Amino acid sequence: MALSNTTQITTLNPFKTIPHKPINPFPSSHVSFLSQSLTTFKSLTTTMSKIHSSNNFQLSTLTTLSPLDGRYREKVQDLAPIMGEYGLNYYRVIVEIKWLLKLSEISEIAEVPAFSDDAKAYLQGLIDDFSEDDVKEIKNFERITNHDVKAVEYFLKQKCQSNAEIAKDSLDLQSFSIGLAFPRHPQSHVMDINNLAHALMLKEAMNSVIFPVMDKIIKALCTMAKDNAHISMLSRTHGQPASPTTLGKEMAIFAVRLSRERKELSQVEILGKFAGAVGNYNAHLSAYPDVNWHGIAQEFVQSLGLSFNPYVAQIETHDYMAKIFHSFIQFNNILIDFDRDVWGYISLGYFKQITKAGEIGSSTMPHKVNPIDFENSEGNLGVANGGFSHLSMKLPISRWQARLALRDLTDSTVLRNMGVNFGYSLLAYKSTLQGIGKLQVNEVRLSEDLDQCWEVLAEPIQTVMRRYGVPEPYEKLKALTRGKAITKESIRDFIEGLDIPQDAKIYLLKLTPHTYVGSAVELARTVEHEVNNILN
Repeated sequence: MALSNTTQITTLNPFKTIPHKPINPFPSSHVSFLSQSLTTFKSLTTTMSKIHSSNNFQLSTLTTLSPLDGRYREKVQDLAPIMGEYGLNYYRVIVEIKWLLKLSEISEIAEVPAFSDDAKAYLQGLIDDFSEDDVKEIKNFERITNHDVKAVEYFLKQKCQSNAEIAKDSLDLQSFSIGLAFPRHPQSHVMDINNLAHALMLKEAMNSVIFPVMDKIIKALCTMAKDNAHISMLSRTHGQPASPTTLGKEMAIFAVRLSRERKELSQVEILGKFAGAVGNYNAHLSAYPDVNWHGIAQEFVQSLGLSFNPYVAQIETHDYMAKIFHSFIQFNNILIDFDRDVWGYISLGYFKQITKAGEIGSSTMPHKVNPIDFENSEGNLGVANGGFSHLSMKLPISRWQARLALRDLTDSTVLRNMGVNFGYSLLAYKSTLQGIGKLQVNEVRLSEDLDQCWEVLAEPIQTVMRRYGVPEPYEKLKALTRGKAITKESIRDFIEGLDIPQDAKIYLLKLTPHTYVGSAVELARTVEHEVNNILN
């Protein structure tokens, strides 16, 4: 039945109020259940809050915020005594004591006479016997001073009280570091101490922990390159079959790339300054104008195994740090590239992974052996690079000569995170090494792919055709191969029909996807020599 115009207008009137009955979203049968559930939830929340109260937990590998100090502690623990709170205070103590000994050698500074062998041995003992208990003492002082370097000063002051020669009245032990050992002596600055401590931390961490693991990776890749130099492999560009290579040569590429970055890192000069509050030896010269403070500072910094930076303000400029962190980013990026390539080769079946009894690959698919080592490496390298990127961009930027805003509010706290980025890098390196150790080449699978891609011989065929003046070689091969299933027979038929010298034809007929690898075998076999040339 058709509606009248009046009825339509009335029905479609948007201002018309239509009586309606409110809808209860929770039927009466559910109200009791919901009420009981809410009560139970509140009870559980209260209980868990009591259980999870921070007061109920002691610091352990189970309660740390960072997985580096928890789940992965064993893998990165070599860095802990170098780049943690212990290491920072240890290197501060070294700098403080070595500077006091340096002052005692300056004849113009009569207030610090030359120390006896016994006094020197005592001071050296404070370094050699430095322990976790010493750090705890320093932290106790810091709770009072709220100043970490001042706390080291008080710690050393206390330690030196027990040695009569060092603590005698003429030396007036009221300040150990801020006043370059004592108040009547020319003033150093907190950053004179800290910049050298951080530099020593970096140097020790790289030389003792990071470089050896980097070298293991490079060596492992050289071994993979040589062992698999002869194993042909289908290349892929844009994800499509391309001219063959060898598995060993592809590993050699990464060995060479990583060795270049390893060399770059080892060649960065680690710098230090010791020039007072704004880098001009102002206080030094006001107290002892006849002392060659520039020369003494240079000798002191170099005696610690660092390079001297004479042009500074309050802080060392951190340019060398930025260079180091950028080099780490590049090394890590190359390793990410390797991790992803190997992950892809595993997915193609080119590598099998050696299984370990009891290990589980998937919680629901028991057949799987996942490439978790390379995945873990890639993920942790990403975390490390994020931190390195921030450090390398933030640290070289400062405000004028005082640099107080940056140094006090951001510089110090950022530098305390160097160890985090080194830790994630170390963790990743060890994951990659562990993954490499599980790899087993699947030559059958590699051969299958090559046997199915005879079209890759289009490249050498057209190159020989060009040499002998065959017209439109590219176009003829394109017509033969593009988008078509090419077999050994179809390729041979095409070659047989070419108007080229017989010896050239014989050469092409002998080619297979397995043998068309150019100089890949030789490049893989000689990679170790190339790496040694780079590093040495």
